[in-house]
Amino acid sequence: MEIITDLSKCELHMETAVAIGKFDGLHKGHRRLLQEILYKKKDGLKACVFTFDPSPAVFFGLADDKELMTKEEKRKALCDMGVDVLVEYPMNVKNAAVSPYNFVKELLAEGLHVKFIAAGRDVSFGDKGSGNAQLLEECSKELGYELKLIDKVMLEGTEISSSLVRKQVEAGNMEYVTNLLGEPYTVSGEVKHGRALGRKLGMPTMNLLPPNEKLLPPLGVYYSQVSYEGNLYPAISNVGYKPTVSQEKVLGVETYLYDFDKEIYGEDISVSLLAFKRPEMRFESVKELKEQMERDILDGKEYHFSK
Repeated sequence: MEIITDLSKCELHMETAVAIGKFDGLHKGHRRLLQEILYKKKDGLKACVFTFDPSPAVFFGLADDKELMTKEEKRKALCDMGVDVLVEYPMNVKNAAVSPYNFVKELLAEGLHVKFIAAGRDVSFGDKGSGNAQLLEECSKELGYELKLIDKVMLEGTEISSSLVRKQVEAGNMEYVTNLLGEPYTVSGEVKHGRALGRKLGMPTMNLLPPNEKLLPPLGVYYSQVSYEGNLYPAISNVGYKPTVSQEKVLGVETYLYDFDKEIYGEDISVSLLAFKRPEMRFESVKELKEQMERDILDGKEYHFSK
């Protein structure tokens, strides 16, 4: 997948099918949009995602910088889906002030040779977000592209959106989040060395330290699964600061895999958080911590293997 961060240096020689949006979380609504451009690959068009870095809401201070997906996670997900080109349009004072018409003409039509655009009916772009679906429709004949506007995807009568997914992650409703996304909520990264307490207790764990911008659910223990080298492993994870064994304020995701004895420090894994089990707790002793970990692991085995 080609990643473009500066359209002025872009030298695309292929015509494209473009999906426009923020694409935070890649929920079912986003996936419906992406289906349209991926389908156009059969006509010889390159599937191109046009997104903003950071999102306009973050750039203008209307939202915090917590994201459902890190930049690396989003890139990998889109690549795995078959997207050919990803535009990460830099949001700065100059780019935010581009007129909506010039946005369509110069960036999409001339820069990306667009022949097909898929967008939500509430799409916005250009100066003050004043570009909209109506403008895309008006420009389509002049600039020679086909436009398809996509209705919102609903789940049990509720409109699926990134803000809804974010709200549910913050509440720890991970099973509902899975329904909104179409797959479990995932934290990816490199396995880091911890204090090896789990190993000393006979329950070795893997540690991920997500970047600050990654949105995490409430602190606590979660039933989970780990993707490593194309395989899925049932697991149980703790999201938190490890208050029993450390005074350091380092937020991490610590995961125990059932029947897994490899050391994979420095390698990349993805931890999918499936369901909330209990809040993070502070114990009076390491002995109490071990006893609770043993209970958590037994409960996890029942969760994973009794279905």
